[in-house]
Amino acid sequence: MSEVVHLPDREGDGRGVLFEGAPKTVRLSLDAGDRVPPHQHPGTEVVCYVVEGAVEMSLGDETVDLSAGDAARFSGDQDVSPAAREDSVALLVLAEG
Repeated sequence: MSEVVHLPDREGDGRGVLFEGAPKTVRLSLDAGDRVPPHQHPGTEVVCYVVEGAVEMSLGDETVDLSAGDAARFSGDQDVSPAAREDSVALLVLAEG
């Protein structure tokens, strides 16, 4: 069975699970200047696709700048902290690594 969601319909507190089960798929919405505190997703590989806006992604000791249309893949075993340089929406997929 297929499941389809419309990303703009997934409003709320900024983070919303799109599909139940694995891989975990999350819509992240941040206002300009908002930052998610450093955290980890142990045992996972993460793909972050920026749908709109611009995000500065702190990944352990590295920082990458992502704009709409950019995708990054990284290990969830390190500290991860996205910050919005402007109002932003990203799609994150967390899969067992």
